Parts: sequence; structure tokens; C-alpha cells
Amino acid sequence: MTLVRAKKHLGQHFLTDKNIASKIVDSLRPAGKYKQVLEVGPGMGILSDFLLQKTDYETFLIDIDTESYNYLKKKYPNLGPRLLNADFLELDFKATFNDSLAVIGNFPYNISSQILFKILDNRHQVPEVVGMFQKEVAERCASKPGSKEYGILSVFLQAYYKVEYLFTVKAGVFNPPPKVLSAVIRLTRNDNQDLGCDEKLFWQVVKAGFNQRRKTLRNALSSLINKEKMVDDKTLNLRAERLSVADFVKLTNDIAANR
Repeated sequence: MTLVRAKKHLGQHFLTDKNIASKIVDSLRPAGKYKQVLEVGPGMGILSDFLLQKTDYETFLIDIDTESYNYLKKKYPNLGPRLLNADFLELDFKATFNDSLAVIGNFPYNISSQILFKILDNRHQVPEVVGMFQKEVAERCASKPGSKEYGILSVFLQAYYKVEYLFTVKAGVFNPPPKVLSAVIRLTRNDNQDLGCDEKLFWQVVKAGFNQRRKTLRNALSSLINKEKMVDDKTLNLRAERLSVADFVKLTNDIAANR
């Protein structure tokens, strides 16, 4: 079979190390939480080979690259409709899957944040994610309040998932090698998905706080707060990067109560 060419515009860097591929797949922990797994951007199937050996879940593959799709169609002739030639970012989860599913992949680095926000949008259907990201993005996802990496993505992911930084991957195990280090993380959905606040306002507060992260929250959130009623709220004297998810939830409730 003719090999698939890695395409720069799709951010493709094909993993070549089977030991790392096996380790990534073994990081999934279905344990009754899901019976379907979707691999995003399988390329030539190095993760798929290990996924399809598993019997405790059914594996689906999705790739926007027609060349990869045609290659995988020949490699796995029995997959049938479980092999999708489509854009993950446009995928209708509810129409495609009738149950919970995990998402796994060596994700294209140029759309990694978009992939994570897509997963957040479908979090009620996705209890677990295992993915390879640029190391910098992986660190941002797992970072804690007070660090320079901590930001919008950190807060939103940690509001709904437990984020674990699993291991770092060197550039030499990819073809072509990326110019950055990579890392694998695991997201495990929190049992309690109720944040205990107005979620729409929570998202607005977090985004506004980090969009002007060098300002104090009193200034960054000026369009959302009633400054006269919240004049004594000391949290507003901090910058967004100092607040945990719980702090943002409390602040959201305070803002809602003082409008």
C-alpha cells in the first residue's frame, strides 16, 4: 500500500513509534463508562492498530484527509461506516453516536484548541479523552492558578474534567518531526457537571478576565459587574490567573447576585 503523505496545511505529523502508540491506547480506561471510542486524525493507523485489537469498546475513525481515508479503507476493509471521511470540528455527535464515547488521537497541532473546545461543547457525551498535543498546549491544559500557562482553556477544561499530564514525547518519533516537543494528556469527566452557577455567565466572566489578563478583574470585567455594589469584593483586585475554578464560580455567583 502506498504510504500517506503528511500534509503541512493539516498539521499532520505521523507517529512512528509503536511502543508510544500502545502506551497512548492503554491510557484509555473505559471501565463501564463508554463502549465506543473515536480516533481523530488516524493518518496511517498506528493508534488504530492497537485500538482495533481491544474488545471492550467499538472503535470509530474520523479523518478529513481523503488520502488517509482511502488508505485506511483498504487497510481496514471491515470498518465500513465506522470509518468517517469528515471534519471532526463539524461532527454532529448526537446524530453519529447513540451513546457515550471516548475521544483519542494524535491531534493536529494547528487546531488542538478548537478540538478541545469541540469536546467541551459535547462534554455530556464524552467522559474521557486521551490525546497527543504540543507540549505547550498540554501544559496549559493541566496548569494550576498562578502559572503563566494558566488561562481560558485551563479553567474551562478543569471545570468539567480532571486533567492529567501523562508523559512527554520527543520529536524524533514522528514523520515529519515537529519543531516542538509533544505530550499526552488524559481528561476524565468530573462526576458532578453542575458548576453551581449560571454557566453562560461563568464562560463570559472567564473569557473577559483572561482577554485582558494584565488588568485586575475589576477593570477586565467592567462590562459585566456593578462596581458600586461590588466595591468591597477583594477578588476583583486580583488578576484572572490567580483564580481557581471554584473562585470563578463564586465570582460568577457574586456578579449575578449584585446586578
